[in-house]
Amino acid sequence: MGEVSWSGQEDVFNCLGTDILDNSFEGYNACIFAYGQTGSGKSYTMMGTELDKGIIPKLCDALFERIGKAQANDDSVSFKVEVSYMEIYNEKVKDLLYPKGKQNLKVREHKIYGPYVDGLSKLAVSSFQNIDGLMSEGNKSRTVAATNMNSESSRSHAVFNITVTQTITDVVADVTGEKVSKISLVDLAGSERVQKTGSTGDRLREGSNINKSLTTLGLVISALADQAAGKKKNNFVPYRDSVLTWLLKDSLGGNSKTVMVATISPAMDNYEETLSTLRYADRAKRIVNHAVVNEDPNARIIFDLREEVTVLRNQLIEAESMKADNLKERLAESEKLIQEMTLSWEDKLQNTEQIHKERQSALEKMGISVQTSGIKVERDRVFLVNLNSDPSLNELLVYYLKDHTVIGRPDMDPPPDIQLTGLGIMPLHCTISVLNEFDVCIAPMETARICVNGSHIQGKTALRHGDRILLGNYHFFRINCPRPPGVDAQKVYAQRGKLKSANLEVVFVWEGHTDVWDELN
Repeated sequence: MGEVSWSGQEDVFNCLGTDILDNSFEGYNACIFAYGQTGSGKSYTMMGTELDKGIIPKLCDALFERIGKAQANDDSVSFKVEVSYMEIYNEKVKDLLYPKGKQNLKVREHKIYGPYVDGLSKLAVSSFQNIDGLMSEGNKSRTVAATNMNSESSRSHAVFNITVTQTITDVVADVTGEKVSKISLVDLAGSERVQKTGSTGDRLREGSNINKSLTTLGLVISALADQAAGKKKNNFVPYRDSVLTWLLKDSLGGNSKTVMVATISPAMDNYEETLSTLRYADRAKRIVNHAVVNEDPNARIIFDLREEVTVLRNQLIEAESMKADNLKERLAESEKLIQEMTLSWEDKLQNTEQIHKERQSALEKMGISVQTSGIKVERDRVFLVNLNSDPSLNELLVYYLKDHTVIGRPDMDPPPDIQLTGLGIMPLHCTISVLNEFDVCIAPMETARICVNGSHIQGKTALRHGDRILLGNYHFFRINCPRPPGVDAQKVYAQRGKLKSANLEVVFVWEGHTDVWDELN
């Protein structure tokens, strides 16, 4: 048999990501979205892992590398980059970069500005490290939300937007021009059949909303494909039937160069889903977008918005009381857009720093360790790390344990050290005590549900490095205990005897001494 041909992450990026970057630097809007059934590799393709990064981090890294080269070769060119990161879950939009903000954001469409999310933070960044840190903290927020909503997979759509503003200065003519490009990177939730997943209750409702948005996406793609083929030229395109398609309006049949990545499973059991995905991709190929170079768009939009504000103010003076409320709302909307678009770069940097502090404070308040990216642990600390069957949500959250750590709901007074919500979590759920490098114990409060290595516990229980802990119905963790230099396994075995003699239940004793920092760092 010949060698099987396959493509790694680098091949996928070279095939798709470089063209997206080329288009962006020319001033075109661009979009990549991944579609396929749950578990077929969408999140892996888009985000990747710490060691094998996907399209989004590779594209961001290459973006700043290219910006650096462009500015080094030409003093007349400068760049400004802003990012936003949102999650669409059950038709509701959440800002992943500003957890203290309003979390059920509204999608609006302005006749001049187009569809946008009202109140979504746009943060200024100056390096790949900035973006990498924002993605890491955004993914932490997404992981917390997914666990609290009892989700076992990334059951939401994630949209990462990058706005690149390229300013070109003609020193001789004393004229400046701008090209603005918006890159939308979309990780769609998995399409799946109710019969196969056995979903019920909230999970079924969640799946229905996901399938609604994906069905609407399919209808939009079909309508646009028919238009491109010359059939039903005046056919209505149902963009506004779902939040996802409304926000992707420009990317689908509008002003954007768009790439769809179709991910499929090789398993025979997934034949129907694979066929459905391939049909989806075949229809999407037929769509004709109308991309144009966005030269000085901000100046034109601001001018048009100011014209509209003047007209609305005049109409408001003459309006009857019944129409006044609607005019006031439209006026406030336009004035807010002007304010956002005329904000100076220095003010944007200050806002970014302020939101960064608030975001870190919100994570720390829940007991989550804040790091710029990945899991980097302190060698001498005992900590919990989250576990999730979805690789994109697994091992993202680190909770350092104190000598006496209380775990419970955030609405308690005083608030517990580690704050969890969701099914099965009691107001005060349990305590974890760290007495020394060997002696770590967990004690449930009242009737709190706790399982250690699959066994339900009812009393104070000893924990060892590598133990798997389930709190409530959906919060899975692994405990990590560092081994001091020079300590061998015999001491661990001796300690086990002491724990048993102290009437502590020992569910599992770690015997494989693999250093935790080698495992995670």
